[in-house]
Amino acid sequence: MPIPKQTTHKLGALMCQATRDILWAPAENRIQAQNRRAGLTLRIGSGQATYHRYDPRHKQHLINYGVRMIAAKHQPETAQGWLSTREIRGRGYFGGEVSVLNLLAHTCCHEFAHLLQHSAGQRHFGSVHNRHFYEALDELHSSGAAGATRQYLSEEAEKAGLGLSSTVFELPNPVQQRRHWQVGDPVCFGEGARQKQGKVLRVNRKTCTVEGTHSARGLRYRVPLSMLQHPV
Repeated sequence: MPIPKQTTHKLGALMCQATRDILWAPAENRIQAQNRRAGLTLRIGSGQATYHRYDPRHKQHLINYGVRMIAAKHQPETAQGWLSTREIRGRGYFGGEVSVLNLLAHTCCHEFAHLLQHSAGQRHFGSVHNRHFYEALDELHSSGAAGATRQYLSEEAEKAGLGLSSTVFELPNPVQQRRHWQVGDPVCFGEGARQKQGKVLRVNRKTCTVEGTHSARGLRYRVPLSMLQHPV
């Protein structure tokens, strides 16, 4: 069942509050010691794009949470293609359990880890999800900041009467995933500005061969089944 747009906006606002109160506030002085007068703007985007950017002219970090991302992370079928799902499972965050609550809390931490990575001068072109990024992300989880973010979202969502489930997803298995795609299906994969669109050329055991369309026209990709999504 689709999530009402009003609900995704309210959850986005809670993610912004959690990011500022739980993640930014304790780190602000340290960040500003590295970059004097650095500030943070938090925004709810109308699309799927979720990202961190930095404006050097105004010394402003921006974190954008897309409402379509929030909606996508409410269902196993659409949540499985996101990097946050793979990080929770692969790195054991929140005990490796994927749920709506865990995904949204981890998304806050993921984007804030990019802010920390940038502040430390360790984000470079072509090297975004690098060792330094995962050191920052691991620290947010091991220090208890991720758990505090999760608790904040859970408590504030309950106060606001919003459904923010902690029920663990049962993610589709590869056999089911292969049956989900057919040659010629339009697909998209990737996140934010790096998202690509294409159509399925071949369904393999664990991947699909995708021919790029639009800005990716003329290119071919071998994409893991878990990363494929239907274009919005």
